[in-house]
Amino acid sequence: MVSVQFKDLGNIEYGDAWDMQERIMKQGLDIKAERVSAPELAQGKEIGQHLFICEHPHVYTLGKSGAVENLLINNQHMQSLGVTFYKTNRGGDITYHGPGQMVAYPVLDLEAFKTDLGWYMRSLEEVVIRTIAEYGITGARLEGATGVWIDADNPAKARKICAMGVRCSRWITIHGLALNMNTDLNFFNFIVPCGITDKGVTSMQKELNGPVDEAAVKQTFLKHFEDIFGAQLQNQN
Repeated sequence: MVSVQFKDLGNIEYGDAWDMQERIMKQGLDIKAERVSAPELAQGKEIGQHLFICEHPHVYTLGKSGAVENLLINNQHMQSLGVTFYKTNRGGDITYHGPGQMVAYPVLDLEAFKTDLGWYMRSLEEVVIRTIAEYGITGARLEGATGVWIDADNPAKARKICAMGVRCSRWITIHGLALNMNTDLNFFNFIVPCGITDKGVTSMQKELNGPVDEAAVKQTFLKHFEDIFGAQLQNQN
């Protein structure tokens, strides 16, 4: 079992959460560099494993490979909606974060797990698939896309319930996933979510025709994270 420090950050501004992840990643990268250049200085230094969950105020984020044209409104319109915008260094295209959504940021050194980014992404997807299954929602993967989808085998009905985008440097990960629980899906109308024009988005609330207990969903997610990653979460709250 790998010990992972867990913290629920609550409602946190997107930039603050991003900065925090970058700081932790740099600490890990510095230790890895020392192990090569000055092994004596690196003795006794461990690279921490972290999992953060949080909620963000309304924000659109664009991945490094994304197209800004997939943001369909101008700055003035965003301001009127109370939405901020960030260009990020994660993979993927554009997405939305906001109230009623669970965002998870695993900041992990995959050398303690498995040095395979495809395995890592599929494992994150599996955590979400198992989480929503406990609510009677059948999630699946969509060929050629990341995240978790509903009716993935039906092109006319396929819709995304969980978006994913990560950055990995020397096997240390930042960014992560966003699961729509009781999310206001209207905010997705002003972007082309993940750059995909022919498929929609959904939430647990929409699929179940009623709101879910967000605290319970988070606990279910954490349980399956431990199972899939062989991790033991150490609560830092």
